Amino acid sequence: MTQKQRSMLIFSILMVGTILLSACTQSLSAAPAETPTQIPTGLFVSPIASVENPMEMIEQFAKQTEAAQTVAAGGDPVTTGTPDTGATSTDGTSVAIVTATPTVEVNVSTPTNANADAATDVPATSAPAATSVPPGVRPPSYTLMSGEFPYCIARRYNVDPDALLAASGLTPAEAYNLVAGTVLTIPQNAGGFPGSRSLQAHPASYSVVSGDETVYSIACKYGDVDPNAIATANNISASSKLTVGQVLQIP
Repeated sequence: MTQKQRSMLIFSILMVGTILLSACTQSLSAAPAETPTQIPTGLFVSPIASVENPMEMIEQFAKQTEAAQTVAAGGDPVTTGTPDTGATSTDGTSVAIVTATPTVEVNVSTPTNANADAATDVPATSAPAATSVPPGVRPPSYTLMSGEFPYCIARRYNVDPDALLAASGLTPAEAYNLVAGTVLTIPQNAGGFPGSRSLQAHPASYSVVSGDETVYSIACKYGDVDPNAIATANNISASSKLTVGQVLQIP
């Protein structure tokens, strides 16, 4: 290569370098101005703050998540470092977490029935009470027992049967159709029973047969015998139930 060619090459290299250097030092056009985007600050939304130390933010977030899980499980929150007085939201506001356990009072009362202990008066149904009077005395009234009839009572108390029926408002046709419990009125000034009051001789022994209902009906078979006297002579009550073949002593 000649001296002239070498000089031209060096000159060309210098020109190219000058052009490149000039291009690098030229000022770039200014970038368009940044327009900040408005972020809504409504419920549950907070602007994201710039983070200088991302690792510190991640570590703080992990601690808050662990504390929230511990509280949800029913335990005490685990904290490291300086304890916080409450949870911190993303906008830096402290939020107190209050877990209230509602208390329910159950009032168990025993229903009271005001009438539970009240006695209920139920009239008792009992057999009519027997009339017992000393011998030779007329009671003012008499209640018929099972197996008795007005003529039997007239013989027992030595009363005229017609006067007895009239005082009781009865007719001779009704005399044998009365039921136990019928009350007879015994006239105190009426005459005695006409004829013999006794139907059978006594004292005697009597064997109970079918159809004999009570001591009262057997007393009527003897006419002038008091049923209470028969009961006393046989050590039984006048209302005792009799059995066929049973032997009674008639005083």
